[in-house]
Amino acid sequence: MRETFSWMFVCIWDTDCSSSPAEDWPLEEVSYTSRMNRTSAKQLIERYFRQLTEGCGNGSCRNEFCASCSDFQPLDNNLAAVKALELFRINAKLCDPHLSKKDSHPRLPDSSMTSSTELCLTKEDFSDVHHLTENTVCMILSFCEEAEDYSALIRVIGRVFSNADALIKSFRKDVPNATENHDSLETTTNHEKQKEPDSEQMGAAALPDEAPNGTGDPCEVTVDIDSVRRVYDRLHTIDQVEAAFVNALVYLSPNLELDLDYLDVYEANPDYLNIFVIVMENNNLHSPEYLDVALPQFCKAMSKLPVAALARLAKLWSQYDLPHLRRMMETFQQVITFKVVSNEYDSDNLVNDDENVVAATQCLKVVFYASIVGGDVDVEHNEEEEEESDTEELTLHELLGEERLYKKGPRVDPLETELGVRLIDSRKPLIPFEDFINESLNDVVEMDKDFTFFKVDAETKFSFQTCPFILNIITKNQGLYYDNRIRMYSERRLTALYSMVQGQQPNPYLKLKVRRDHIIDDALVRLEMISMENPSDLKKQLFVEFEGEQGVDEGGVSKEFFQLVLEEIFNPDIGMFTYDDDTKLFWFNSSSLENEAQYTLVGIVLGLAIYNNCILDVHFPMVVYRKLMGKKGTYWDLSDSHPVLYQSLKELLDYSGNVEEDMALSFQISHTDLFGNPISYDLKERGEHFSVTKENRQEFVDLYAEYILNKSVERQFRAFKKGFLMVTNESPMKYLFRPEEVELLICGSRKLDFEALEKTTEYDGGYSKDSQIIKDFWEVIHSFGDEQKRLFLQFTTGTDRAPVGGLGKLKMIIAKNGSDTERLPTSHTCFNALLLPEYSSKDKLKERLLKAITYAKGFGML
Repeated sequence: MRETFSWMFVCIWDTDCSSSPAEDWPLEEVSYTSRMNRTSAKQLIERYFRQLTEGCGNGSCRNEFCASCSDFQPLDNNLAAVKALELFRINAKLCDPHLSKKDSHPRLPDSSMTSSTELCLTKEDFSDVHHLTENTVCMILSFCEEAEDYSALIRVIGRVFSNADALIKSFRKDVPNATENHDSLETTTNHEKQKEPDSEQMGAAALPDEAPNGTGDPCEVTVDIDSVRRVYDRLHTIDQVEAAFVNALVYLSPNLELDLDYLDVYEANPDYLNIFVIVMENNNLHSPEYLDVALPQFCKAMSKLPVAALARLAKLWSQYDLPHLRRMMETFQQVITFKVVSNEYDSDNLVNDDENVVAATQCLKVVFYASIVGGDVDVEHNEEEEEESDTEELTLHELLGEERLYKKGPRVDPLETELGVRLIDSRKPLIPFEDFINESLNDVVEMDKDFTFFKVDAETKFSFQTCPFILNIITKNQGLYYDNRIRMYSERRLTALYSMVQGQQPNPYLKLKVRRDHIIDDALVRLEMISMENPSDLKKQLFVEFEGEQGVDEGGVSKEFFQLVLEEIFNPDIGMFTYDDDTKLFWFNSSSLENEAQYTLVGIVLGLAIYNNCILDVHFPMVVYRKLMGKKGTYWDLSDSHPVLYQSLKELLDYSGNVEEDMALSFQISHTDLFGNPISYDLKERGEHFSVTKENRQEFVDLYAEYILNKSVERQFRAFKKGFLMVTNESPMKYLFRPEEVELLICGSRKLDFEALEKTTEYDGGYSKDSQIIKDFWEVIHSFGDEQKRLFLQFTTGTDRAPVGGLGKLKMIIAKNGSDTERLPTSHTCFNALLLPEYSSKDKLKERLLKAITYAKGFGML
């Protein structure tokens, strides 16, 4: 079976089949029986896989393990691959062969697998072939087809593909291709052989004369990739050849790893990269026989390449067409998934210690950056970063030896630096970011341990947070949670130390005491004082108290504080932000009369929400989060922030007529201020004297977008970002998350799946999921409209948004609060707990619940 299985396919083979052959790699020593066992196992597993995914074609099939059975539950390719292995192991029922769908890749008869020892070594054994060209392969194939025996070809493949020197010299661009006659090929080959020293006497790195010498494109390689692909396509039609490739790779990979570990092979000869280019062109690497040993070993070798070599690979692969790049991505994903599902991990056996998974993840990173480099990238339009003032004064963290835990500034990936591109620079990658996430891996990563490796033991332990593309947002959010909590505990401890030294009362929390009627004034004054006097206090755990109310903040009071502050700040009457009725989004008011401190407060509030794991009802366009992450707004960002303007500018760019005469535009634009007065602005000096033409319309569009998204709101956004960074400047958030994920962290998910919430809800006080009132309760909830469901969520949890991962991640508790009564239901928003009396009827339950969620506001002690 040659098709690519999604994510994973499994193979069982005898231990002897994965053993390394002798140095000269005489494949005839691989036993006939061993090869037959492997081939038979592979074919059986493939039959189970096809039976699970395609069925046997018999509409009346009763085999529960066949997709044609009416009772069969469909499986995706990943689950089908795992199930196929399980069925193989238990020797489960296979449908009759004549009912199966015809194999699109028929095997040669078993009798064709002649042992290579049966071929007498003659002058036609090609023992003088020490590297390959397309022409050489065609010549050997012609000989083997004529003799109806592929043993000679198998020996040559084994010898060349198991030797680093041989692969480096193979399929070179400067060697004649298969379109030339065999005589000229033999002349060229003999001539090269005379010039080349004996490969046994030279290391793989000892080919300095054949290095690229820095000429041409830095991602250019000396391999004729098209030739390699044609050769693979031809060879893959021969069944016996696959075993030769597998065993060669098993033998080659450990030698590559040793070379890269102890010798500067790449630095001495950049053509060493040819080996990895040629091997990765094998479009059968995803096949079962590679996954157990050969491919994981190759990944370990590839992960040892220096950063410069990995960057060259990424640049080369970024030029590939999408199917080739996706195949590589899926190949590495299969290794990860296969190894994860084949092992059991616990606190003593972490997935971080699995060298195969780690190596495949590091190889996947190369494909990830290739996808970015080959897609739409904007390496310009960067926001100016405020430089932190260096000081020679030691901090208390440094005095306590904890500086590693509190490094300032975001991490920078070495490969990212070498490529000169960042994740935030990517507008649209070749492969969607979501496709690089491996859910099987996310299920077994222990983020508390991984976080320790990420922050403390980075030099000795691998952390998957150094490859955040493979983690889903739920897993990354756990890492951010640990980081935030450790910082809170650290600030609490430092406060205790300072108070002991200074003899003051310790204040371990960020305490805010506010009045509901003056919440903005109270919060602004307090937070402004803290930001000026001791900004590090913002890193303490937030503790809010409403004056005159008895609620103790265990999280719920803070949620309502954030909600009330935002309702006030985003009130159109205040004029800090403008609201678009069509997009339902807010944007900074360039004509606002409010001072910068108000915008700084909004930034602090957003930062505190992330830091204290609270969800906010904020409606900003994506460009705001891109700007927070360090990118300026551009024309493409107008599509969601100012869609009407974006459409007008797009029509200008697409206009095929006479732009200057028909449009009559100049480089002077106008808009209205807060009071409706017109304001003119020159996009360039003396803009009214410059007409917009077909030649300069792109410049006009770029300058227009620059003004709307950056210059016109520079004062407001700078203050906003300053407040945000006061809380998050030391957080790994910028390194771990993309802008759209930051929005999800702050705002939560807008999709409310109450079915998922029902499945994860717990019950207390005598209730269970089978209690009649609980059944009535969920019937009532599911009958609510969207607005009523949001009110219920607000009443119970303190926010009307779902957390990261959806409502299924919300730990809601429904507890019994007495027998039938006229009292309304109550809630502990700090603990997502609903206290529900056991009402006598469903109608009464609905009436009491609606009244509670509609008129709820404020906190009191029960």
